[in-house]
Amino acid sequence: MESTTKFYSLNYTNVNTYLFAFVFIVGNVVLPQLCHLVHWGGPAMLPIYFFTLIGAYKYGFKVGMLTAVLSPLAHSILFGMPSVAILPAILVKSVLLALVAGYMADRFRKITIPALLGTVMAYQVVGTLIEWVLVGDFYLAAQDFRIGIPGMLLQIFGGYALLKAIAKR
Repeated sequence: MESTTKFYSLNYTNVNTYLFAFVFIVGNVVLPQLCHLVHWGGPAMLPIYFFTLIGAYKYGFKVGMLTAVLSPLAHSILFGMPSVAILPAILVKSVLLALVAGYMADRFRKITIPALLGTVMAYQVVGTLIEWVLVGDFYLAAQDFRIGIPGMLLQIFGGYALLKAIAKR
């Protein structure tokens, strides 16, 4: 049995773009707060990227881009995390994720583990290299690969499950 998956590419002139972005921004603010209840939960689970992936993959890179930029800014303003010092690196990775997820969804038109794996690896590898340039310390820039593997797995498998659950909407 084959299921039909609806993907959208919403425009900035569409009110739904902002409604969906708002929902995903709230998710990207609440999920990190929940993860921070556990020691090293934020750095290990990478929660601030999760709903950026979902928004960009399902509703297009414009929803993803709004989520990618506004989530870290809102979270930083409200809770002081991410700190202003690491905010540029988080924003770079968030924007890369929105671009790659939007592209992968548009290119493959289906939800697959390999597509999500490629999405996560692409934004993480390129983002880590850019972060290395920004901070000048490869060890610090590679933190997501040192302790964020559970978060990457959450993005791939949790993202797959959530995208499949909302696939026909």
